[in-house]
Amino acid sequence: MNSVNSHRHAKLYRYQLPMDSGVVLRDNKLNERVGYIIQLECDGKTGFGEVAPLPGFSQEDAEQAGIQLQHELELWNHNNPQTPFDQLYPSVAFGFSMAMMELRGELNAEGNYQAAPLCTGDPDELIPVLNEMKGEKVAKVKVGLYEAIRDGMLVSLFLESIPDLTLRLDANRAWKPEKAKQFIKYIAPSLRQRISFIEEPCQKPEDSLAFAIDHGVAIAWDETLQEAVRSPEFDLSDLTGVKAVVIKPTLIGSVERCVAIIERAQQLGIKPVLSSSIESSLGLTQIARLAQQYLPDEVPGLDTIGLYQQQLAVSWPGCQLPVSTLEQQQLIWSS
Repeated sequence: MNSVNSHRHAKLYRYQLPMDSGVVLRDNKLNERVGYIIQLECDGKTGFGEVAPLPGFSQEDAEQAGIQLQHELELWNHNNPQTPFDQLYPSVAFGFSMAMMELRGELNAEGNYQAAPLCTGDPDELIPVLNEMKGEKVAKVKVGLYEAIRDGMLVSLFLESIPDLTLRLDANRAWKPEKAKQFIKYIAPSLRQRISFIEEPCQKPEDSLAFAIDHGVAIAWDETLQEAVRSPEFDLSDLTGVKAVVIKPTLIGSVERCVAIIERAQQLGIKPVLSSSIESSLGLTQIARLAQQYLPDEVPGLDTIGLYQQQLAVSWPGCQLPVSTLEQQQLIWSS
């Protein structure tokens, strides 16, 4: 035991990174992002993982995650059996499994850093960004924050102005069925097939499915998937009727669980998309590497680094924000 243990070292950092001034999550302003970075070392190899519950979305908060994480690190450090990942908080399971994967050399170095750019209002601003994209020209629009009619007119404008554009729309369960109908009424049926999917258009999943069938528009599960995976009997085939599933590892759980969902979705003919829960640049680049490894032809939803004022340890390609080192964060535990 001791000889094994002498090769194992771990560090646990708590980071606090300032956010851009306008970040609002479910009506709460997010001034800073708080999370943890674990660093595992064994036999000359190193693995990192990020554990950052997302306020308002994760079941666990940062403090609960930190306590559980430290316990798991102590078990790992002493080479004791660890708690199965599916019994841990999703954010802890993801960060720990990612660190283990990197430690074992199983995470490819290459990343898929193509991001679906977020459109806010002017199609002309989007065109140069799309011209640089390889393959499918795909962009994302947040809907449901304003009037449904305004959203419908905006989406229609984008699709009419840019003939080879495909849009992913994220509604975050904003609409009752009548609002969803108001929205889609402003988008001609001929344009609707270029809506790759709408994430969770309605407050109730059954209303979202009815909306998809009635209006010939593809939808995706995001929150519905997060809720379903909490059940021990979870099977993705129970969530059919959708074109895509949005997999946010911090909210879903371990890398193994995410990969299992990707593979099951592909068997069922559902498009799996890996997406961010506003991780720091360190966690975000790891999800980009995961996306390249398992979904090389699918643009992931990882365009969130611009919500920060700083990066952490690893720079996101092309991002000009200053990079804060791990040593500048709070070291709360080490072995």
